[in-house]
Amino acid sequence: MTIKHYQTVQDISLQDSLPNNGREGTWLGRAWLPAGFSPSGIAGPHVITIRGEDIVELSSSFKTIADVTRHPEPTAAVQQATGSTVCRLSELFDNSLFHQVPENIADADKPVLLAPNDIQAIKAAGVTFAASLIERVIEERALGDAAKAEEIRAIVHSAIGDNLQDIVPGSEQAQALKEKLIAEGIWSQYLEVGIGPDTEVFTKSQPMSAIAHGSQLGILATSGWNNPEPEIAFLVSPEGKFLGATLANDVNLRDYEGRSALLLGKAKDQNGSCPIGPMFRLFDHTYSLADAANAEVSLTITGEDGFVSSGANIMSEISRTPGSIIAQVCNRSHQYPDGLTIMLGTMFAPTEDRAEPGMGFTHKVGDRVEISSPKLGKLVNWVNYCDQIPTWHYSTADLINFLLQVQQQQLTR
Repeated sequence: MTIKHYQTVQDISLQDSLPNNGREGTWLGRAWLPAGFSPSGIAGPHVITIRGEDIVELSSSFKTIADVTRHPEPTAAVQQATGSTVCRLSELFDNSLFHQVPENIADADKPVLLAPNDIQAIKAAGVTFAASLIERVIEERALGDAAKAEEIRAIVHSAIGDNLQDIVPGSEQAQALKEKLIAEGIWSQYLEVGIGPDTEVFTKSQPMSAIAHGSQLGILATSGWNNPEPEIAFLVSPEGKFLGATLANDVNLRDYEGRSALLLGKAKDQNGSCPIGPMFRLFDHTYSLADAANAEVSLTITGEDGFVSSGANIMSEISRTPGSIIAQVCNRSHQYPDGLTIMLGTMFAPTEDRAEPGMGFTHKVGDRVEISSPKLGKLVNWVNYCDQIPTWHYSTADLINFLLQVQQQQLTR
């Protein structure tokens, strides 16, 4: 397969990828190390951190990110862990632009950045902001037809207004509004999860399938209405404790979900539809859960056609607190022994017309999608069709086999 070299591909500088070149904070990620860079001499995925300007692998302490999530003091353990230096941070990012990475990453001859999560379930919370709630109602009523969206947007805003942000989900006020909207014929399944007692949580992608900073993201060629969703993804322990955060893109096919909410899986989970990265910033004295919960997440889309769109996701405007969301996800009734990665939603979706008036926004092949936040850095990906980007080869079974090979080698030394 020949990978198109987009005009918008540019070197992702070290300064643009992580704040302060990664020198501040505690960073946790993953990289594919070819045999010549691996301590065992066996190519495979390694847990990594940043020390000064260097990437250090932590295989002697952590075989997987799940090992980190299960540690009683994960941040301190990562800070204190020892390992061998792999390469400079700048070299790792330079190696990780999609046109430098072989289709099968096992063929890489240099270290390559991976998404920072591995065997954790990848979940996402939906309709957690008033703005996104209204857009979901619009999608539903437009039945996935972008041409009808603007007209319906005006009708919905007239009926609902913008005051949903002040309503506490599951409250008596929310129930009263529900009864009022049912009487007016405006009630929707999205309003149910937006202001009702139960939040929407879905499986965004399979473990090991997230794509890294610098990769191509995927949309279905059959989708005519889709967009990025700039979000923060949290690393969570098996006990439901927030351990750190990174950036994510909850790529969404609006026409598929708009035709039927039962198509959510197809709208959300495709090859390349789950960019996460660059690395988790673990919570420590320099960065806290409060910092993440109050972050501004910016989005810039740059098309090869000259189109530019930007916006922001203001995390403080979320209608459900991070704690209340994770309490519904990870509890006595539903366990995650390997920890989990969860996106908490977005308030922003681009809606301005890109081509014909009234057709709104949709991606085009070659779009450069940049999601950023000052304390987390930048997550940059390029849009292509799902069947035109590298397929996902490396499975959980492959990871198990790699770890067994490394263990066997250690036993025979």
